[in-house]
Amino acid sequence: MTIYSKRLTPTNPTCLAFVCLAATQLVGAGCDTHGIDAKFGDQHLKTTVALVELHRVRTGKYPRSLTELKYTGDWDQIALNNVRYCPSVDQKTYYVEVTHGWGGKPELKIPPEFWTGTGFRAFGAKDCPAK
Repeated sequence: MTIYSKRLTPTNPTCLAFVCLAATQLVGAGCDTHGIDAKFGDQHLKTTVALVELHRVRTGKYPRSLTELKYTGDWDQIALNNVRYCPSVDQKTYYVEVTHGWGGKPELKIPPEFWTGTGFRAFGAKDCPAK
């Protein structure tokens, strides 16, 4: 009996093939992906906010772009590639929104208290270029 010992990581071709196949089956079959879009979108948002806020704690200001974030992992990149981020000119506040969940743009309902103590400001929605 052979036991499969390769780890399933985001860079492992087997894992990528599995994820692509699953996505194709869900979308191709006309499945409603709203629930999973919301779950992935929620995780993308929370990961991004945590990384942006940690950057501010370490440096005293929010990053000019998400590429300035240090010490991110492979899975963090998935979240960062699926959000729109814009800091204010003085880098004291920022705007972030999820652009893609699993198969489409999620409709997230974030309670206002989630943003307490963060630098998030809704100002950026109109001033932030589309991704």
